[in-house]
Amino acid sequence: MKEVNPKETNRAVSYEYFIDAQMPMVTIFKTIDVTNIINISKGGYKFNMLFCYCIVRAAMLIPEFKLLPIGKQLFEYDKLGINVIISNKHGHLSFCDLPYHQDMDIFNQDYLRLTKQVYETCENYEIQDTMIVGTSALVKYDFDGVVNMYSGKLNNPFLAWGKYMVKDSRNLLKLSFQFHHVQMDGEQACIFLDELQNQVQRL
Repeated sequence: MKEVNPKETNRAVSYEYFIDAQMPMVTIFKTIDVTNIINISKGGYKFNMLFCYCIVRAAMLIPEFKLLPIGKQLFEYDKLGINVIISNKHGHLSFCDLPYHQDMDIFNQDYLRLTKQVYETCENYEIQDTMIVGTSALVKYDFDGVVNMYSGKLNNPFLAWGKYMVKDSRNLLKLSFQFHHVQMDGEQACIFLDELQNQVQRL
């Protein structure tokens, strides 16, 4: 990661308008058809791993994901990863960062190894110098979306979803996508969500 001058990036205008905003986060809701992932998961893969893989693949295609405001500074990253929340063996929440790898089987191996490690040790696993996409999967519950709190410290993009529903032989998943307005605008966020659907279909 390296600090960049906001005025020398395509985020210059948004930086000027939103870096001092009291609530600079934006949330967009979308329904994703995850039928293809459901079918693939029957072959032994975990649904959450497959969906996280699609999320990072889609994010890799959006240049704004590699920029992140931290305080008043803007940083550029050359690596992306994703975070999952785990209920550890004591029933408490733990956090696990997963590195992205283009090869899905390698990503799957890391997913299984690191989530098991965090479950057993009850210690968070963090990756440094990587732009992390946050996630929260509440797969036992049916809800329409989540608007997360803004702490002023964690500006990372964040996706949340619950239980998928079956409609007309399709498996539909409602999700919410929260992002810092300095990092991207609504257009880039919508392009990302459309690309996420594409990645799910092409998996």
